[in-house]
Parts: sequence; C-alpha cells; structure tokens
Amino acid sequence: MKLDCKGANMVKRNPTAFLKEEYQKIQAEGREWVHRKLETPSETQVVVDGQELLMLCSNNYLNLSNHPHLRKRAIEAVEKYGAGSGSVRAIAGNMAIHEEWERKHADFKEQEASIVWMSGFIANEGAIPPLVRRDDFIISDQLNHGSIIDGVRLTKTVRTIYDHVDMGSLEDRLREADAADPNGEKRILVITDGVFSMDGDMSPLDEIQKLSEEYGAMIFVDDAHGDGVLGRDKKGKGIVDHFGLQGKVQVEMNTYSKAMGVVGGAIVGSQDLVNFLRNTGRSYLLSGSQPPGVAGAAIGSLELLDPKSELFIPVVEKLLDNCNYFKNEIVNIGFNHPITSASAECPTAIVPIICGENEVATKMSSRLMEEGIFALPIMFPMVPRGTARIRVMMNAGLTKDDLNLALGTFEKLGKELKIF
Repeated sequence: MKLDCKGANMVKRNPTAFLKEEYQKIQAEGREWVHRKLETPSETQVVVDGQELLMLCSNNYLNLSNHPHLRKRAIEAVEKYGAGSGSVRAIAGNMAIHEEWERKHADFKEQEASIVWMSGFIANEGAIPPLVRRDDFIISDQLNHGSIIDGVRLTKTVRTIYDHVDMGSLEDRLREADAADPNGEKRILVITDGVFSMDGDMSPLDEIQKLSEEYGAMIFVDDAHGDGVLGRDKKGKGIVDHFGLQGKVQVEMNTYSKAMGVVGGAIVGSQDLVNFLRNTGRSYLLSGSQPPGVAGAAIGSLELLDPKSELFIPVVEKLLDNCNYFKNEIVNIGFNHPITSASAECPTAIVPIICGENEVATKMSSRLMEEGIFALPIMFPMVPRGTARIRVMMNAGLTKDDLNLALGTFEKLGKELKIF
C-alpha cells in the first residue's frame, strides 16, 4: 500500500513569517538601529542625510580616515598590487604588503610578531577557540564585547564570568579553576577588553597580569578602543604599553577600524603565538586576505604614529588634550556619568553622557541633530535600565570652538530635557 507521506494533519508552516514579526517587535520596543547615510568622508564636519553636522559619534579618534597620507598609500598599493588579493593568505593571497603590515604593526607595539585578520571581530572569533581545549578554563569580564562573547561560545571549555573590573572576583574565579586542576594540566585563559566601549573605562590590566601570573593563566586583551589612544608618553601604543606589559600579556588584539582610520584586526605577541594562530585560526585560514589598498592605508597610519618617521604628527597628544577638556567641562555642566571615564586619569576617548531612560536619550539625540550635532543614543538593553546615554567619541580633529559648541548645546538640552 502506498503511504501518503504528506499526512492527514500536516501543519502548514510559513518558514519566514518570524522575520517581519521579530522586526516589528524590535521597532515597537525602540531597539531598531536606523542607519544614517554619511555623504562625505568621515571627518569632524560631515553631511548626514543631507544635513551638515558636527561629528561626535565616530570611532575615527585620530581623524585619520581621510588623511592625505593614508589615501596616498592606499592608491599606491592598488596601483602596485591591484584591487584584491585573490585568495586566503594560506593559499595564494599572501602578498608582500600584508607581511610588511604585520612587521610594522609588531614594531609599533614593541612585540615579537603579529598576524593580520579581516576585522577585530573576526580576530576574536577565530583566535579564542584554538587557545583552549574542552576541559580548560575561560574567565571573562562581565562587560566584555560581543565579539569576545561569540568567540568564547565557539569553545567547549568551562566558562566563568568575573564581576566587571573586580579583581577580588577575578581572583575567586582563578582560585576555583586552580582548585579544579590540582595537577596543573589545564589551561586558564583570562579575557578582558582594554577599554570598555559603553562606559569608556579601562581594564586594570596591571593587576590582571599579576593575578594571572600567580595562577599560571594566559591573558587575552581586546584593545580595540585603546589602540592609538592609550600608551606611555602619548604614543598611542595601547593599554599593554600604558602599563609597560610587553612580553607579559600573552595575546593582544588590535583593530584598525577605530583610531587607525581604516579597517582590519591584528593579534600581536610572541612568534610562537603567531605561528600557532596562523595554522589554527579558522576565521584567518578561511577568509580572503585584506585588499591591498586597505593594507597600504594601514601602513600609512603606522607611519604617521611613528616618532622616528619624518611623517610623524603629534595627533595622539591633540586627541588626549581634547578628551581631558571635554570630560572636565561636561562634568562641570552637571551631567552624571561613570566617574572612571569622566576622570582625566582615565585617558580614553569615549565619554558617556547619561540621560536616564531610553526616550530621554532618543529625544536628546534628535534635538542634537536639530542643533547641528551628530551623536547617537545607546539604550537598554545595550546598557542597564536608567543609564541610556549619548556616547560621545572624541576626535583629534575637533577644534576648541567645536568642543565649546558641543558643550553649550549639551548644557542647553540638558536643561530643556530636565536631565539636571
């Protein structure tokens, strides 16, 4: 007898109905990201959706994205190597310009070697899994970036969280991992952001290093928002250099899409680390290599930040001057936000201006645009309830007049919206 494989009570499914339903839910909850159209290069003065605005929400901290030297290096690289690489690095996409980029990045960071990935997200996602095995331990900061979270999720190891920048909590997690491995055969990987993107606060990397060394743990720091900003003597070499920990922090992830003005990720550390990841990082092995123009522009950014180069410009110093001035003045106006990022002792380029509830932050952003300023809201669930904010990103290209205009506008709107 032939069976009717359709079945008498077959359910009629709409396999894509959830797409519209979930999108409408996102809209109803005020969680939709509405993309604005940038019609000019990313600089301090931009045109967005046809309106001239002062840019205060770009990660282009050093104002290098449209710098003539980066454009020149990109064009030279395209003319010499073409528009694309043609393959992954491991097969036929390893160009001389990629190796030059890696050498210069390692030199800038004062480390042995580096390996370049397509982006910081891809670097985290690809480098974390091979560093641990099934029964090893990962200990991660509570507020780490989503790319770290996704990288950790790809592992099959034991995962624990320590309270945000709480060294007592970290030591508790380290002690627990150590007790669970009396023979010292398992790996312990401590992962932290260098600068946390929502509050702009810094990781106490010096204390993390001491605790990790005591328990034989490896450290992985994502310094996306510290690159080009932090460092000794205003050189922008990042949080590892800020604490003088070269050679003591085993894995440092860097990005070129923020202060460096281009795009791309890099992991820097020992030659052994780079050799290992070059053969085990799936997102490296299975992604096409960076277009030559991107590599050329990235090299150009390193040349501008090298004090030994005739092309050097003191752009990091200008950025930090702007950061200190704006942070001090926004507090004097009356805004409340995390004290760590408000302090000149925390020289990061992220300034969260707390508005309160989501609707207040949304209104503040809309009013800022009406007043000629482009700065977007960050709201729950990305940040805790009651702490919705305008996240201002400092830029070395902003003038004192620009900063004063922004400060005056924030003061006016803060009173208008009864924030203080």
